[in-house]
Parts: sequence; structure tokens; C-alpha cells
Amino acid sequence: MTDHTMLSAEEAGPDDFRDMMSGFPSGVSVVTAVGPDGRPRGMTCSSVCSVSLAPPTIVVCLRYGSPTLEGVLGSGTFALNLLHSGAESVAVLFASGDPGRFDTTPWHSSPTTGGPHLVRDAHSVADCAVTLTQRVGDHVAVFARTRQITRHQRRAPLLYGLREFRPWTVG
Repeated sequence: MTDHTMLSAEEAGPDDFRDMMSGFPSGVSVVTAVGPDGRPRGMTCSSVCSVSLAPPTIVVCLRYGSPTLEGVLGSGTFALNLLHSGAESVAVLFASGDPGRFDTTPWHSSPTTGGPHLVRDAHSVADCAVTLTQRVGDHVAVFARTRQITRHQRRAPLLYGLREFRPWTVG
């Protein structure tokens, strides 16, 4: 007989939820924007989902109160940098909140309205315009229309699951 632990909705807390979701690997990205002070902002994000092909729309979930969210909401634009398998250190750096992360990571301004492109570490970047936001708990779901896609490199994507980074491997 298999041992099952049952938790009611009232008993399932943040740690239980985080543990469950760690078993659902996803791609790793860095959402970048420009803050009200004109400085680049960015954070690692694995809460990304395609929503629609027509118009091309995505949703990213960003922590409420984060400087990156402030930049996204203030400018109405951001860049979604999809990280390649060699960019684990950048994923960790942008998750850390280190204020010098843009000083040690190569980037350039978006060719269109969006956020900084992480040219060395992203295999693709989507420049996006915010169309809708919805606060849900401690995060804000940001829906955005993809305005331009830039492919920087043809490398395997970086994945995150079971609290570890792994490259996408073809079997």
C-alpha cells in the first residue's frame, strides 16, 4: 500500500504548495524592465505561460512590491528573456536581488519598447506591452502582448524543477 498524505485546502500552506510545484518543471526566464529612475530592473521568473496566439499574448507572475514589477507597471512594457542551458548562474543572480546584477551581466537596451535584453544568456527575448494586470495573493499576473521576438542564440533552454536547474536534453 502506498503512503499518501492528504491535506485539506485549509492545511496546505506555502511550503506544501512550493514542494508540490517543484515537481512541475518549467523554463527559466528573466523579466526585465526600466524603472522610473531610468535604471534597468530584472528578476528570475519561471511563472510564465502562453495565453493566446492571436494576438500573441503571455502572462508572467511577478512578486508584488518587487522593483521589477514597479518598472513593468510604470513603463507598461518589459522584456521576457528566455534563458539557455548555460545561464544557470544568471538565473541565480537575478533571483538573489543583488543590486549589481546588471553590472556583471551583458545586456543592451531593447531595440523596441521593452526591457533590457540579456544578450549572452537568453536564447530568445520577447518585447512585450502590458495589456492587463491582476493581483493574486503575493503576486501580480501581468498579461502582455508580444510585440517583437529576437533570437540571440540557438541553445537548449534552461529548466527548473525539484529545486534544481537542468538543461533540456533530447533523448
